[in-house]
Amino acid sequence: MAEWPAAEDEPVQFWLSDLPDDIPLVTLVRLARLRRRIEHVYREMRQALGLTRFEARTWKGRHRHVTLVSAGVRLLYLQRLAGTPGGNGTGQ
Repeated sequence: MAEWPAAEDEPVQFWLSDLPDDIPLVTLVRLARLRRRIEHVYREMRQALGLTRFEARTWKGRHRHVTLVSAGVRLLYLQRLAGTPGGNGTGQ
Protein backbone atom coordinates (compact mmCIF):
# COMPACT_ATOMS: atom_id res chain seq x y z
CA MET A 1 0.00 0.00 0.00
CA ALA A 2 1.31 3.48 -0.79
CA GLU A 3 0.22 6.99 0.12
CA TRP A 4 0.46 9.22 -2.94
CA PRO A 5 -1.11 12.67 -2.46
CA ALA A 6 -2.34 14.37 -5.64
CA ALA A 7 0.06 17.29 -5.12
CA GLU A 8 3.14 15.03 -4.96
CA ASP A 9 5.25 13.68 -7.83
CA GLU A 10 5.77 10.33 -6.14
CA PRO A 11 4.44 8.34 -3.15
CA VAL A 12 5.35 9.72 0.26
CA GLN A 13 4.90 6.56 2.38
CA PHE A 14 4.76 2.81 1.85
CA TRP A 15 3.38 -0.04 3.92
CA LEU A 16 3.87 -3.79 3.50
CA SER A 17 1.36 -6.25 4.84
CA ASP A 18 1.04 -9.99 5.16
CA LEU A 19 -2.65 -9.82 6.01
CA PRO A 20 -5.11 -11.90 3.96
CA ASP A 21 -6.13 -10.59 0.52
CA ASP A 22 -9.77 -10.14 1.54
CA ILE A 23 -9.01 -7.43 4.14
CA PRO A 24 -10.87 -4.24 3.10
CA LEU A 25 -8.69 -1.31 2.03
CA VAL A 26 -10.33 0.89 4.67
CA THR A 27 -9.12 -1.50 7.37
CA LEU A 28 -5.59 -1.52 5.97
CA VAL A 29 -5.49 2.28 5.94
CA ARG A 30 -6.82 2.45 9.51
CA LEU A 31 -4.17 0.01 10.72
CA ALA A 32 -1.39 1.84 8.88
CA ARG A 33 -2.43 5.16 10.43
CA LEU A 34 -2.63 3.66 13.90
CA ARG A 35 1.16 3.81 14.20
CA ARG A 36 1.12 7.63 14.41
CA ARG A 37 -1.33 7.52 17.29
CA ILE A 38 0.76 4.92 19.14
CA GLU A 39 3.90 7.01 18.69
CA HIS A 40 2.06 10.11 19.96
CA VAL A 41 0.82 8.32 23.09
CA TYR A 42 4.28 6.88 23.80
CA ARG A 43 5.89 10.33 23.42
CA GLU A 44 3.27 11.76 25.78
CA MET A 45 3.96 8.99 28.30
CA ARG A 46 7.68 9.81 28.22
CA GLN A 47 7.49 13.60 28.24
CA ALA A 48 4.35 14.65 30.11
CA LEU A 49 3.82 11.69 32.41
CA GLY A 50 7.40 10.73 33.30
CA LEU A 51 7.63 7.18 31.97
CA THR A 52 11.42 7.43 31.57
CA ARG A 53 12.07 9.46 34.75
CA PHE A 54 11.85 6.49 37.07
CA GLU A 55 14.91 4.34 37.77
CA ALA A 56 13.42 1.07 38.94
CA ARG A 57 15.48 -1.24 41.10
CA THR A 58 12.93 -4.04 41.13
CA TRP A 59 10.45 -5.48 38.66
CA LYS A 60 7.62 -4.73 41.10
CA GLY A 61 8.58 -1.04 41.30
CA ARG A 62 8.92 -0.73 37.53
CA HIS A 63 5.58 -2.45 37.00
CA ARG A 64 3.85 -0.10 39.45
CA HIS A 65 5.36 2.95 37.78
CA VAL A 66 4.33 1.86 34.27
CA THR A 67 0.84 1.03 35.56
CA LEU A 68 0.44 4.51 37.08
CA VAL A 69 1.70 6.19 33.89
CA SER A 70 -0.76 4.12 31.85
CA ALA A 71 -3.57 5.19 34.17
CA GLY A 72 -2.47 8.80 33.66
CA VAL A 73 -2.72 8.41 29.89
CA ARG A 74 -6.25 7.09 30.28
CA LEU A 75 -7.18 10.00 32.56
CA LEU A 76 -5.85 12.55 30.05
CA TYR A 77 -7.76 10.81 27.26
CA LEU A 78 -11.02 10.91 29.24
CA GLN A 79 -10.44 14.58 30.11
CA ARG A 80 -9.94 15.40 26.44
CA LEU A 81 -13.15 13.63 25.52
CA ALA A 82 -15.03 15.55 28.20
CA GLY A 83 -13.35 18.84 27.26
CA THR A 84 -12.19 19.51 30.83
CA PRO A 85 -9.08 21.50 31.81
CA GLY A 86 -5.90 19.47 32.26
CA GLY A 87 -6.52 17.27 29.26
CA ASN A 88 -4.03 19.14 27.12
CA GLY A 89 -1.22 16.58 27.53
CA THR A 90 1.18 19.00 29.23
CA GLY A 91 0.86 17.35 32.62
CA GLN A 92 -0.53 20.54 34.16
